[in-house]
Amino acid sequence: LGRHIAELEQALGVTLFRRGRRGYALTEAGSTLYERGRAVSEQASAFSLLALGSVEAIEGTVRIAASEVVAAYVLPEMTAQLGAEEPGIEVEIVASNQVENLLRRDADIAIRMVKPAQNELVARKVADIPLRACAAKSYLDRRGRPSEPGDLAGHDLIGFDRSDEIIRGFAQFGVPLTRNAFRFRTDNQIVLWEAVRAGNGIGFGQEPLADRDPLVETVLPSLALPTLPVWLAMHRDVRTSVRIRRVADFLYEELKRYSAGAASGANSAR
Repeated sequence: LGRHIAELEQALGVTLFRRGRRGYALTEAGSTLYERGRAVSEQASAFSLLALGSVEAIEGTVRIAASEVVAAYVLPEMTAQLGAEEPGIEVEIVASNQVENLLRRDADIAIRMVKPAQNELVARKVADIPLRACAAKSYLDRRGRPSEPGDLAGHDLIGFDRSDEIIRGFAQFGVPLTRNAFRFRTDNQIVLWEAVRAGNGIGFGQEPLADRDPLVETVLPSLALPTLPVWLAMHRDVRTSVRIRRVADFLYEELKRYSAGAASGANSAR
């Protein structure tokens, strides 16, 4: 890095950084150059977005950002159907629980569980997905099915490692839990769901995901867990792209259908 900085300073004929014991600090000339460079970068990004928005053909690549669970368990079936209907479209999936930056084109479309706050983004609320306590049928056959929230104390629970989200949720129902209450702990939601499916204990997941899994059964259906809001977002400058609009409309309808599948309760305990 130091060599590259020295070469840049030599090429420009100015000193960009002051060197000290704590590292590098921008000089006044460096700060001015940085601000101008950032402005040029933003203008280039805006030009790219406008150019993309004018593309009319329903072919090419569409990059979709989604949470790990949605990317792994929900999107593949949808993108297979999309490929059959639109063979000219190529799909790239960004599987991450981080909020991808649509302003910088980290993705063309984002499926988010929070409403985007940036004015440059256009977002549509798709649905609210119910969350449920669930477990593998093999585990419930072996350990029994809880009939009330207090029964969970006698079961193996699956939860987050560092996050206290589940603990705070149960506290609202008067069920005190600590981190040690979870026999299986992970902050990776794919690992968490696979642990549920494998019979490690009772965990928590999306109701439509549990309902369509023959290995899993929802428990304590009266336990009112929070819902998971689903938003479909894109940059306002690319919404005129026929290709991206086609994929966005397709995902909206399919995600709505997926969310509505929760109402069937095919694998729920009766």
